[in-house]
Amino acid sequence: MDQNFIRNFAIIAHIDHGKSTLADRFLELTKTVPKEKMRPQYLDQMPLERERGVTIKLAPVTMTYTLDSKFYILNLIDTPGHIDFSYEILRSLAAVEGVILLVDASQGIQAQTITNLRLALEQKLKIIPVLNKIDLEGIDLIARKRELVDLLNISEEEIILISAKTGQNVEKVLEAVIEKIPPPKGKKEGPLRALIFDSIYSEHKGVIVYIKVVDGEIKKGEELEIIGSKTKIQAKEIGIFRPQLTEKEVLTTGSIGYLVTGLKDIKKCRIGDTITSSISDKEIKPLFGYKEIKPMIFSSLYNYKSKEIEKLKEALEKLQLNDPSLFFEPEKSTAFGLGYRCGFLGLFHLEIIKERLKREYNLEVIATWPSVAYRVWLKGQKGYREIRSPQDFPTSNIEKIEEPIMKVEIISPAKYLGNIVKLIKKYGGQFLEKNYLTPHLSIESFNLITIKAEIPLRTMIIDFYDKLKNVSAGYASMSYEFLSYKEADLVRLDILVAGQLQEAFSVIVHRQDAYYEARKMVEFLKENLPRQMFEVKIQAVIGWSPPSKGQKASGKIIASEKLPALRKDVTAKLYGGDVTRKMKLLEKQKEGKKKLLKFGKVNIPPDIYIKMLKR
Repeated sequence: MDQNFIRNFAIIAHIDHGKSTLADRFLELTKTVPKEKMRPQYLDQMPLERERGVTIKLAPVTMTYTLDSKFYILNLIDTPGHIDFSYEILRSLAAVEGVILLVDASQGIQAQTITNLRLALEQKLKIIPVLNKIDLEGIDLIARKRELVDLLNISEEEIILISAKTGQNVEKVLEAVIEKIPPPKGKKEGPLRALIFDSIYSEHKGVIVYIKVVDGEIKKGEELEIIGSKTKIQAKEIGIFRPQLTEKEVLTTGSIGYLVTGLKDIKKCRIGDTITSSISDKEIKPLFGYKEIKPMIFSSLYNYKSKEIEKLKEALEKLQLNDPSLFFEPEKSTAFGLGYRCGFLGLFHLEIIKERLKREYNLEVIATWPSVAYRVWLKGQKGYREIRSPQDFPTSNIEKIEEPIMKVEIISPAKYLGNIVKLIKKYGGQFLEKNYLTPHLSIESFNLITIKAEIPLRTMIIDFYDKLKNVSAGYASMSYEFLSYKEADLVRLDILVAGQLQEAFSVIVHRQDAYYEARKMVEFLKENLPRQMFEVKIQAVIGWSPPSKGQKASGKIIASEKLPALRKDVTAKLYGGDVTRKMKLLEKQKEGKKKLLKFGKVNIPPDIYIKMLKR
């Protein structure tokens, strides 16, 4: 296929703006999927995606379309809209030459719309602006078009008005893709270079990579090499997405398709690597690849069944192949045993990984309370230590601590500005500026504003987004990115039960919030811990140091509760007799309780840890 008749493009938008519905209309219009087989959200292959109505994984499909008697190959990559899956969008954009920027006409431009647009502009891609849901009543099309005009510096005539639900004007979008998006620029006669932009694992076929052929071509059965890992492979099968894997004999310059490597070792194949011909006598320069993504939050995953730890490792490795933004390393907990400390891009990312482990690998996992990565400088030592869990957080000899600060962009109706600024300050953030999205329109006809702020990630991951929706009546949207590290006064809050440190309950909090958090935790444990045969002290401590040779344990107790002893009626078997017999038994019980208080140990049921995490 002549590359001049190939168009590679993606759809980017805020969540729920109609990306998957528009992709459905494309599949119908190009007759890629027969009508009798069509279903809503066709490109969302995971049941989890269809249930939640959220695209989680990028989804490529090859379509054919005839315009002015010319036959075109259209390679579409449908992308997620949620900010936690921005790496999926970034990888998709590297494989295309243009994007459809889809905006919901009833909601207008949202925070993630702007974030995704910036990613596309960084890649210097052609932007096709499209306003969706024009069939809805009560929408202000004049204001919505003005938004896009100001945002993209274009004329109103360039904006395509559609209804993906009814199919109205959808064919105009495909025509614009062909007319405005440039064909791929690769060298047809040059040595093979193909970019790996995604991959999956098949038990029968091994690693299957999703590729864009930038230069040259790939033939079935050809001997190839992955440049980064210097791994020799054979093109056991190649093909395109229709959207199911469909075999082909050759993939030409500019094509998007798949390649079955046969590799069983997942680590030899990395997303962003370059595939070339193994028989080339020239040194091939690898393609640019992708910037390394740093996890933003960390949580430990443990099996309910400790015997399945190897199964959990294999599952995480396979998920990492499909989702390179997932990070994990082994960890051991006194409460849960062996597990893995995992890094995620956000709380929704964590939630999806847990659900995928359950559905795809039949693994029930416990996730610890999420934390962020801190930088800790110790006195007398050079450099800093990166701390990802409370258990590693030092309690003494600290020179300074830095925490990650996020640059937050919020888009909201102007009338909620006061509520949002108060919320930002409540969560330890700093309000920076506000701007009207379309400044030259009167506030009466259009009053959306952009609010910029800096907020500690530590507080954001709790429930900031939920509270933002509450104070804006559901209208505000938010996007964020890492800004910098900033010094903070943080402490580790530990829980002692009967004098024993319970590591699973340890958390990192701001010093001014420590007492409030401590009271909540000790009160929760008093209400939920099973009573023992002796009185149990529940204490919240900061600066805890365990006892060592010749020294007692140290730390400042800031909250405490007592769990009353469970008293057994030791006199129940007495029938009359002298009162001294009764007093003797009660005294013996009292002495026994004193010994238990000194040496007794409380075994905390696993469900208490889980209840605490859910709290």
